[in-house]
Amino acid sequence: MSTPRPATAGRPVLVTGGAGFIGCNLVDRLCHEGHDVVVLDSFARRGTVGNVHWLTGHWGAQVTVVESDVRDTATLHRLARDAAAVFHLAAQVAVTTSLEDPIEDFEVNVQATVALLDALRRAGGGVPLLYASTNKVYGGLADVALEARGDAWHPVDPSLRRLGIDEGRALEFHTPYGCSKGAADQYVLDYARCFGVPTVVFRKSCIYGRRQLGTEDQGWVAHFARRALANEPVTVYGDGRQVRDVLDVHDAVGAYVAAWRRIDAVQGQALNLGGGPENAVSLREVLAEMARLVGHEIPVEHGAWRAGDQRWYVSDPRRARTALDLAPFKPWRDGLADLVSWLALEQGAPLPSARVPVHTPVQVRALA
Repeated sequence: MSTPRPATAGRPVLVTGGAGFIGCNLVDRLCHEGHDVVVLDSFARRGTVGNVHWLTGHWGAQVTVVESDVRDTATLHRLARDAAAVFHLAAQVAVTTSLEDPIEDFEVNVQATVALLDALRRAGGGVPLLYASTNKVYGGLADVALEARGDAWHPVDPSLRRLGIDEGRALEFHTPYGCSKGAADQYVLDYARCFGVPTVVFRKSCIYGRRQLGTEDQGWVAHFARRALANEPVTVYGDGRQVRDVLDVHDAVGAYVAAWRRIDAVQGQALNLGGGPENAVSLREVLAEMARLVGHEIPVEHGAWRAGDQRWYVSDPRRARTALDLAPFKPWRDGLADLVSWLALEQGAPLPSARVPVHTPVQVRALA
Protein backbone atom coordinates (compact mmCIF):
# COMPACT_ATOMS: atom_id res chain seq x y z
CA MET A 1 0.00 0.00 0.00
CA SER A 2 1.08 3.57 -0.64
CA THR A 3 2.24 5.86 2.15
CA PRO A 4 0.90 9.35 2.88
CA ARG A 5 2.02 12.06 0.45
CA PRO A 6 5.42 13.63 1.23
CA ALA A 7 3.83 17.09 1.50
CA THR A 8 1.99 15.97 4.64
CA ALA A 9 4.82 13.98 6.25
CA GLY A 10 5.34 14.89 9.90
CA ARG A 11 2.00 16.61 10.29
CA PRO A 12 -0.60 15.33 12.75
CA VAL A 13 -3.82 13.65 11.68
CA LEU A 14 -7.00 15.53 12.66
CA VAL A 15 -9.95 13.46 13.87
CA THR A 16 -13.08 15.50 14.48
CA GLY A 17 -15.32 13.74 16.97
CA GLY A 18 -12.21 11.84 18.01
CA ALA A 19 -13.49 11.27 21.56
CA GLY A 20 -16.57 9.45 20.31
CA PHE A 21 -17.01 5.73 19.84
CA ILE A 22 -15.64 5.29 16.32
CA GLY A 23 -13.35 8.27 16.72
CA CYS A 24 -11.44 7.00 19.75
CA ASN A 25 -10.99 3.58 18.14
CA LEU A 26 -9.66 5.28 15.02
CA VAL A 27 -7.29 7.47 17.06
CA ASP A 28 -6.02 4.35 18.84
CA ARG A 29 -5.33 2.68 15.49
CA LEU A 30 -3.53 5.73 14.09
CA CYS A 31 -1.36 5.98 17.20
CA HIS A 32 -0.52 2.27 16.89
CA GLU A 33 0.84 3.10 13.46
CA GLY A 34 3.03 5.90 14.80
CA HIS A 35 1.00 8.99 13.89
CA ASP A 36 0.50 12.04 16.04
CA VAL A 37 -3.23 12.78 16.29
CA VAL A 38 -5.23 15.88 17.12
CA VAL A 39 -8.63 15.10 18.64
CA LEU A 40 -11.26 17.80 18.18
CA ASP A 41 -14.36 17.19 20.28
CA SER A 42 -16.97 19.18 22.19
CA PHE A 43 -17.45 16.39 24.78
CA ALA A 44 -21.21 16.78 24.53
CA ARG A 45 -21.84 13.02 24.49
CA ARG A 46 -21.68 10.80 27.55
CA GLY A 47 -18.52 8.71 27.73
CA THR A 48 -16.31 10.96 25.61
CA VAL A 49 -14.24 12.23 28.54
CA GLY A 50 -13.53 8.65 29.56
CA ASN A 51 -12.52 7.79 26.00
CA VAL A 52 -9.99 10.63 25.95
CA HIS A 53 -8.54 9.57 29.29
CA TRP A 54 -8.15 6.06 27.83
CA LEU A 55 -6.36 7.45 24.75
CA THR A 56 -4.02 9.79 26.59
CA GLY A 57 -3.26 7.10 29.16
CA HIS A 58 -2.12 4.78 26.36
CA TRP A 59 -0.48 7.25 23.99
CA GLY A 60 0.53 10.31 26.01
CA ALA A 61 1.94 13.12 23.89
CA GLN A 62 0.98 11.42 20.62
CA VAL A 63 -2.58 12.64 21.27
CA THR A 64 -3.39 16.35 21.44
CA VAL A 65 -6.92 17.12 22.65
CA VAL A 66 -8.72 20.28 21.56
CA GLU A 67 -12.04 20.90 23.29
CA SER A 68 -14.09 22.84 20.76
CA ASP A 69 -17.39 22.71 18.93
CA VAL A 70 -17.02 21.81 15.27
CA ARG A 71 -18.95 25.01 14.52
CA ASP A 72 -16.00 27.06 15.81
CA THR A 73 -14.78 27.92 12.31
CA ALA A 74 -11.55 29.63 13.35
CA THR A 75 -10.35 26.61 15.34
CA LEU A 76 -11.47 24.22 12.63
CA HIS A 77 -9.58 26.15 9.93
CA ARG A 78 -6.41 26.34 12.03
CA LEU A 79 -6.34 22.62 12.75
CA ALA A 80 -7.28 21.57 9.21
CA ARG A 81 -4.58 23.77 7.69
CA ASP A 82 -1.84 21.91 9.59
CA ALA A 83 -3.21 18.35 9.18
CA ALA A 84 -1.82 15.42 7.20
CA ALA A 85 -5.37 14.11 6.79
CA VAL A 86 -8.79 14.83 8.25
CA PHE A 87 -11.18 12.13 9.43
CA HIS A 88 -14.47 13.98 9.86
CA LEU A 89 -16.62 12.07 12.34
CA ALA A 90 -18.06 14.94 14.40
CA ALA A 91 -21.82 15.13 13.91
CA GLN A 92 -25.26 15.34 15.39
CA VAL A 93 -26.05 11.64 15.20
CA ALA A 94 -29.64 11.02 16.34
CA VAL A 95 -32.81 11.17 14.25
CA THR A 96 -34.81 12.03 17.38
CA THR A 97 -32.59 15.02 18.17
CA SER A 98 -32.84 16.27 14.60
CA LEU A 99 -36.63 16.27 14.89
CA GLU A 100 -36.44 18.30 18.11
CA ASP A 101 -33.91 20.86 16.79
CA PRO A 102 -33.45 20.74 13.01
CA ILE A 103 -31.54 24.05 12.95
CA GLU A 104 -28.78 22.79 15.22
CA ASP A 105 -28.75 19.54 13.26
CA PHE A 106 -28.14 21.54 10.06
CA GLU A 107 -25.45 23.73 11.61
CA VAL A 108 -23.45 20.80 12.96
CA ASN A 109 -23.86 18.37 10.08
CA VAL A 110 -23.94 20.62 7.00
CA GLN A 111 -22.60 24.06 7.80
CA ALA A 112 -19.58 22.82 9.75
CA THR A 113 -18.76 20.21 7.10
CA VAL A 114 -18.78 22.80 4.31
CA ALA A 115 -16.61 25.12 6.42
CA LEU A 116 -14.12 22.28 6.90
CA LEU A 117 -14.10 21.43 3.19
CA ASP A 118 -13.53 25.03 2.26
CA ALA A 119 -10.68 25.34 4.74
CA LEU A 120 -8.96 22.45 2.96
CA ARG A 121 -9.71 23.96 -0.45
CA ARG A 122 -8.19 27.30 0.54
CA ALA A 123 -5.16 25.69 2.18
CA GLY A 124 -4.31 23.64 -0.92
CA GLY A 125 -1.78 20.85 -0.64
CA GLY A 126 -4.18 18.00 -1.30
CA VAL A 127 -5.03 17.14 2.33
CA PRO A 128 -7.51 14.21 2.25
CA LEU A 129 -10.86 14.31 4.03
CA LEU A 130 -12.65 11.08 4.91
CA TYR A 131 -16.27 11.61 5.85
CA ALA A 132 -18.64 9.54 7.97
CA SER A 133 -22.01 9.47 6.21
CA THR A 134 -24.89 7.08 6.84
CA ASN A 135 -27.19 4.54 5.23
CA LYS A 136 -30.02 7.01 5.97
CA VAL A 137 -29.14 8.79 2.71
CA TYR A 138 -31.02 5.97 0.94
CA GLY A 139 -34.27 6.86 2.69
CA GLY A 140 -36.90 4.53 4.05
CA LEU A 141 -36.60 2.01 1.16
CA ALA A 142 -40.39 1.95 0.95
CA ASP A 143 -40.23 0.55 -2.59
CA VAL A 144 -38.37 -2.60 -1.43
CA ALA A 145 -40.93 -5.37 -1.08
CA LEU A 146 -40.39 -7.30 2.15
CA GLU A 147 -41.67 -10.47 3.73
CA ALA A 148 -41.48 -11.57 7.36
CA ARG A 149 -39.56 -14.79 7.88
CA GLY A 150 -39.46 -15.79 11.50
CA ASP A 151 -37.84 -13.00 13.50
CA ALA A 152 -36.64 -10.89 10.56
CA TRP A 153 -37.78 -8.95 7.52
CA HIS A 154 -36.26 -10.03 4.21
CA PRO A 155 -36.51 -8.59 0.67
CA VAL A 156 -38.67 -10.51 -1.75
CA ASP A 157 -36.07 -9.81 -4.46
CA PRO A 158 -33.47 -12.62 -4.22
CA SER A 159 -30.70 -10.35 -5.55
CA LEU A 160 -31.23 -7.85 -2.74
CA ARG A 161 -31.30 -10.67 -0.19
CA ARG A 162 -28.01 -12.00 -1.52
CA LEU A 163 -26.10 -8.74 -2.10
CA GLY A 164 -27.75 -5.83 -0.24
CA ILE A 165 -28.04 -2.16 -1.24
CA ASP A 166 -25.21 -0.83 -3.42
CA GLU A 167 -23.98 2.70 -4.06
CA GLY A 168 -26.04 2.99 -7.24
CA ARG A 169 -29.20 3.22 -5.15
CA ALA A 170 -31.01 6.55 -5.63
CA LEU A 171 -30.62 8.95 -2.71
CA GLU A 172 -33.76 9.86 -0.77
CA PHE A 173 -33.41 11.85 2.41
CA HIS A 174 -35.89 11.31 5.28
CA THR A 175 -35.99 13.29 8.55
CA PRO A 176 -33.81 16.35 9.24
CA TYR A 177 -30.96 14.01 10.18
CA GLY A 178 -31.16 12.22 6.85
CA CYS A 179 -31.29 15.57 5.03
CA SER A 180 -28.31 17.05 6.87
CA LYS A 181 -26.09 13.98 6.57
CA GLY A 182 -27.14 13.52 2.95
CA ALA A 183 -26.44 17.14 2.07
CA ALA A 184 -23.01 16.95 3.67
CA ASP A 185 -22.36 13.64 1.87
CA GLN A 186 -23.00 15.38 -1.45
CA TYR A 187 -20.89 18.43 -0.59
CA VAL A 188 -17.96 16.15 0.28
CA LEU A 189 -18.22 14.42 -3.09
CA ASP A 190 -18.67 17.70 -4.94
CA TYR A 191 -15.57 19.30 -3.41
CA ALA A 192 -13.59 16.45 -4.95
CA ARG A 193 -15.30 16.96 -8.29
CA CYS A 194 -15.19 20.78 -8.44
CA PHE A 195 -12.10 21.68 -6.45
CA GLY A 196 -9.92 18.58 -6.43
CA VAL A 197 -10.02 18.11 -2.66
CA PRO A 198 -9.26 14.38 -2.18
CA THR A 199 -12.35 13.13 -0.31
CA VAL A 200 -14.05 9.82 0.41
CA VAL A 201 -17.56 9.26 1.78
CA PHE A 202 -18.37 6.21 3.90
CA ARG A 203 -22.10 5.47 4.06
CA LYS A 204 -22.08 3.51 7.27
CA SER A 205 -24.55 0.94 8.47
CA CYS A 206 -24.60 -0.08 12.17
CA ILE A 207 -21.12 0.04 13.68
CA TYR A 208 -20.72 -1.53 17.12
CA GLY A 209 -17.94 -2.64 19.44
CA ARG A 210 -15.72 -1.76 22.36
CA ARG A 211 -15.98 1.71 23.86
CA GLN A 212 -19.50 2.15 22.47
CA LEU A 213 -21.70 3.58 25.20
CA GLY A 214 -24.89 3.53 23.19
CA THR A 215 -28.21 5.12 24.02
CA GLU A 216 -31.78 4.44 23.03
CA ASP A 217 -31.42 7.03 20.26
CA GLN A 218 -28.06 5.97 18.82
CA GLY A 219 -25.78 2.98 19.23
CA TRP A 220 -28.52 0.43 19.78
CA VAL A 221 -26.32 -2.70 19.94
CA ALA A 222 -24.33 -1.44 22.93
CA HIS A 223 -27.48 0.04 24.49
CA PHE A 224 -29.17 -3.37 24.34
CA ALA A 225 -26.07 -5.02 25.82
CA ARG A 226 -25.80 -2.55 28.71
CA ARG A 227 -29.46 -3.04 29.59
CA ALA A 228 -29.15 -6.82 29.32
CA LEU A 229 -26.16 -6.92 31.66
CA ALA A 230 -28.06 -4.80 34.19
CA ASN A 231 -31.16 -6.99 33.78
CA GLU A 232 -33.17 -3.91 32.81
CA PRO A 233 -35.89 -3.85 30.17
CA VAL A 234 -35.09 -2.97 26.55
CA THR A 235 -37.60 -0.90 24.58
CA VAL A 236 -38.04 -2.11 21.01
CA TYR A 237 -39.72 0.36 18.66
CA GLY A 238 -41.72 -1.37 15.95
CA ASP A 239 -41.96 -5.13 15.74
CA GLY A 240 -38.27 -5.94 16.35
CA ARG A 241 -37.90 -7.65 12.97
CA GLN A 242 -35.92 -4.64 11.65
CA VAL A 243 -32.72 -5.90 10.00
CA ARG A 244 -29.34 -4.17 9.85
CA ASP A 245 -25.92 -5.34 8.75
CA VAL A 246 -23.72 -4.78 11.76
CA LEU A 247 -19.97 -4.18 11.55
CA ASP A 248 -17.37 -4.41 14.32
CA VAL A 249 -15.61 -1.10 14.90
CA HIS A 250 -12.16 -2.54 14.24
CA ASP A 251 -13.26 -3.51 10.73
CA ALA A 252 -14.73 -0.02 10.20
CA VAL A 253 -11.53 1.65 11.40
CA GLY A 254 -9.50 -0.58 9.10
CA ALA A 255 -11.56 0.64 6.15
CA TYR A 256 -10.99 4.30 7.06
CA VAL A 257 -7.24 3.87 7.34
CA ALA A 258 -7.08 1.86 4.12
CA ALA A 259 -8.98 4.61 2.29
CA TRP A 260 -6.43 7.18 3.42
CA ARG A 261 -3.60 4.96 2.19
CA ARG A 262 -5.32 4.53 -1.17
CA ILE A 263 -6.75 8.03 -1.48
CA ASP A 264 -5.43 8.52 -5.01
CA ALA A 265 -7.45 5.50 -6.17
CA VAL A 266 -10.70 6.13 -4.27
CA GLN A 267 -11.01 9.93 -4.00
CA GLY A 268 -14.35 11.33 -5.02
CA GLN A 269 -16.15 8.05 -4.29
CA ALA A 270 -18.94 7.04 -1.92
CA LEU A 271 -18.45 3.62 -0.35
CA ASN A 272 -20.99 1.61 1.63
CA LEU A 273 -19.52 0.42 4.91
CA GLY A 274 -21.44 -2.27 6.74
CA GLY A 275 -21.18 -5.91 7.67
CA GLY A 276 -22.93 -7.06 4.50
CA PRO A 277 -25.45 -9.87 4.10
CA GLU A 278 -23.39 -12.31 6.18
CA ASN A 279 -23.73 -9.96 9.16
CA ALA A 280 -27.38 -9.00 8.62
CA VAL A 281 -29.37 -9.53 11.80
CA SER A 282 -32.66 -8.39 13.28
CA LEU A 283 -33.20 -6.72 16.64
CA ARG A 284 -34.97 -9.86 17.86
CA GLU A 285 -32.03 -12.03 16.82
CA VAL A 286 -29.54 -9.75 18.58
CA LEU A 287 -31.62 -9.85 21.77
CA ALA A 288 -31.83 -13.65 21.62
CA GLU A 289 -28.05 -13.93 21.29
CA MET A 290 -27.53 -11.45 24.11
CA ALA A 291 -29.82 -13.47 26.34
CA ARG A 292 -27.66 -16.50 25.66
CA LEU A 293 -24.49 -14.55 26.44
CA VAL A 294 -25.68 -13.01 29.71
CA GLY A 295 -27.42 -16.17 30.86
CA HIS A 296 -30.96 -14.86 31.39
CA GLU A 297 -33.97 -13.63 29.46
CA ILE A 298 -34.05 -9.92 28.67
CA PRO A 299 -37.25 -8.01 29.55
CA VAL A 300 -38.61 -6.32 26.43
CA GLU A 301 -41.07 -3.45 26.17
CA HIS A 302 -42.55 -2.22 22.90
CA GLY A 303 -43.07 1.25 21.42
CA ALA A 304 -44.46 2.64 18.18
CA TRP A 305 -42.40 2.73 15.00
CA ARG A 306 -40.03 5.70 14.81
CA ALA A 307 -39.83 8.22 11.98
CA GLY A 308 -37.40 7.18 9.25
CA ASP A 309 -36.81 3.69 10.67
CA GLN A 310 -36.05 1.29 7.82
CA ARG A 311 -37.58 -2.13 8.29
CA TRP A 312 -34.64 -3.59 6.38
CA TYR A 313 -31.28 -2.19 5.40
CA VAL A 314 -28.28 -4.27 4.42
CA SER A 315 -25.21 -2.81 2.72
CA ASP A 316 -23.57 -4.25 -0.33
CA PRO A 317 -19.94 -3.62 0.76
CA ARG A 318 -18.25 -5.17 -2.29
CA ARG A 319 -17.01 -1.86 -3.72
CA ALA A 320 -15.24 -0.96 -0.48
CA ARG A 321 -13.87 -4.46 0.01
CA THR A 322 -12.41 -4.53 -3.49
CA ALA A 323 -11.14 -0.95 -3.65
CA LEU A 324 -9.55 -1.11 -0.19
CA ASP A 325 -8.51 -4.78 -0.16
CA LEU A 326 -10.26 -5.37 3.14
CA ALA A 327 -9.91 -8.55 5.16
CA PRO A 328 -13.06 -10.59 5.93
CA PHE A 329 -15.26 -8.90 8.52
CA LYS A 330 -15.68 -10.29 12.04
CA PRO A 331 -18.81 -12.48 12.32
CA TRP A 332 -21.50 -10.68 14.30
CA ARG A 333 -21.80 -13.32 17.03
CA ASP A 334 -18.06 -13.10 17.76
CA GLY A 335 -18.21 -9.33 17.80
CA LEU A 336 -21.22 -9.30 20.07
CA ALA A 337 -19.52 -11.64 22.53
CA ASP A 338 -16.49 -9.34 22.58
CA LEU A 339 -18.65 -6.26 23.20
CA VAL A 340 -20.62 -7.93 25.99
CA SER A 341 -17.38 -9.09 27.65
CA TRP A 342 -15.91 -5.58 27.52
CA LEU A 343 -19.09 -3.99 28.86
CA ALA A 344 -19.28 -6.56 31.66
CA LEU A 345 -15.79 -5.57 32.80
CA GLU A 346 -16.69 -1.88 32.56
CA GLN A 347 -19.92 -2.34 34.54
CA GLY A 348 -18.63 -4.96 36.93
CA ALA A 349 -21.44 -7.27 35.85
CA PRO A 350 -20.94 -11.03 36.32
CA LEU A 351 -21.14 -13.29 33.28
CA PRO A 352 -21.44 -17.07 32.93
CA SER A 353 -17.71 -17.66 32.35
CA ALA A 354 -18.31 -20.85 30.37
CA ARG A 355 -20.35 -18.93 27.84
CA VAL A 356 -18.48 -15.67 27.42
CA PRO A 357 -14.69 -15.68 27.72
CA VAL A 358 -13.06 -12.40 28.64
CA HIS A 359 -11.09 -11.45 25.54
CA THR A 360 -7.66 -9.92 25.66
CA PRO A 361 -7.21 -6.51 24.02
CA VAL A 362 -7.18 -6.62 20.24
CA GLN A 363 -3.69 -6.43 18.78
CA VAL A 364 -3.58 -4.07 15.80
CA ARG A 365 -1.19 -4.92 12.97
CA ALA A 366 0.31 -1.91 11.21
CA LEU A 367 -0.48 -1.62 7.52
CA ALA A 368 2.39 -2.40 5.20
